[in-house]
Amino acid sequence: MPVVVGETLSIQDVVAVARGEPVELSPAARARMEAAHRVVEAKARAGEAVYGVTTGLGSLANVRLAPEEIRELQHDLLRSHAVGVGPSLGEWEVRAMLLLRAHVLALGYSGVRPLLVDRLIEFLNGDLLPVVPEQGSLGASGDLAPLAHLALPLTGEGEVSFQGDRMPGAMALERAGLQPIALEPKEGLALVNGTQGMLAVGLLAADRGRRLARMADVAAAMSIEAALATDRPFDERLHRLRPHPGQGASASNLRRLLKGSEIVASHRHSAHLVQDAYSLRCAPQVHGAFRDTLRHAEEVMAIEIGSVSDNPIVIAESEEVVSGGNFHGQPVAVVLDALAAATVGLASISERRLYRLLDPSTNNGLPAFLVERSGVQSGFMIVQYTAASLVSESKSLAHPASVDSIPSSAGQEDHVSMGMTAARHARQCVSNAEVVVALEVLAAAQGVELRRPLRPGPGAAAAIVAIREVVPFLDESRELKPEIDDVVELVQSGTLLSAVEAAVGPLD
Repeated sequence: MPVVVGETLSIQDVVAVARGEPVELSPAARARMEAAHRVVEAKARAGEAVYGVTTGLGSLANVRLAPEEIRELQHDLLRSHAVGVGPSLGEWEVRAMLLLRAHVLALGYSGVRPLLVDRLIEFLNGDLLPVVPEQGSLGASGDLAPLAHLALPLTGEGEVSFQGDRMPGAMALERAGLQPIALEPKEGLALVNGTQGMLAVGLLAADRGRRLARMADVAAAMSIEAALATDRPFDERLHRLRPHPGQGASASNLRRLLKGSEIVASHRHSAHLVQDAYSLRCAPQVHGAFRDTLRHAEEVMAIEIGSVSDNPIVIAESEEVVSGGNFHGQPVAVVLDALAAATVGLASISERRLYRLLDPSTNNGLPAFLVERSGVQSGFMIVQYTAASLVSESKSLAHPASVDSIPSSAGQEDHVSMGMTAARHARQCVSNAEVVVALEVLAAAQGVELRRPLRPGPGAAAAIVAIREVVPFLDESRELKPEIDDVVELVQSGTLLSAVEAAVGPLD
């Protein structure tokens, strides 16, 4: 069934459309938009002072426009605001932006014609995706530059990827059999005001974070087995005494993953297991903090999905056009900064477990760097270097973007959120963490196999089977880069997690 815009949209809907699900417009939303558009038309005909309709923008809000300039302003606004730079957003992110922008307009408070939402939906369903540079947004009057690039192809300008081929917007419209749209009063402004750039990037990063949280528990369980650590710190009684939801979920996962492990059972009462190192013993606490921060970020972004972040806002019932500040990205920026910081903790503890597996002084009898003839063979030595590099990079990225503000528009926009920067940093921190966890899993699989003939728990066993389908056991030096890429793909795609959950059931 198509995802319907203009009523209630969930995070799962956004992810589904990003991955290719079709979209349609709610009939009730069409009626709401038409009512709000009539209000804007009436204000424009009457020549009332309405920001962005009969006046200039930003610090030029006090400049009144002549009747013939009102429509010209809307198209020129898209041209002047499409000044983004840097790499282009991914196709999934652009699809999410198109959906979120269509949904906000369809809520009926922007004063635009249904034609604009129809066209955004046609873009989505026809795989006609604007090219959107990811840098250049201050996240204050919304994501102005990214949204201008998203909207400009509606008018036959800008650049588009049409069914995988990059081309000018006019050419894409012609190939798709669509006519350029001539914008009406307020429509250009409505297309660029909002938080849908940072929101699209943040939502898709959070979706990856959900899988990452469970995959980190799998990696920790495998490292616990490989390092001959104990499962006693995951006792449910302990975690009931500190009932953070994420901590409890992670501890529950670890208990399930380690249940039935011959490796864990073989040394349960050994003297060296009085207390393991923090990276092993405190995995639920650290993983849980990530989970709880992720949940809060999702709660805020779920509210934002259904929020009207345009300006000014058209209230059709009272025939008013009210200026405000709903476009400001601070709520989203702050939680995405928090998500980036929490993700660093997840990656950092994963790298520490990886390090312990490689050091003979901490890995309880495994060979140095998990290979025989260490010295001649470097084994997984440099794999840990890569993990450490990514963790260090993420620490830099986790400096909160939302604490910065640079005034713009001649001081009219004197506090900005930097929300798009926060979203991009959160996305990169999640990506780095996925790689670090994949590197831990790769080394932990080697360590668990070195404990033979003892068998691991069913979760680790299933993970090792999936890994060995693409990466053989490391018995002598060989090029590891292609194998690392394969394991990273197993983690990022969810294939490895699915294999584990098929053996132990869905993880929390």
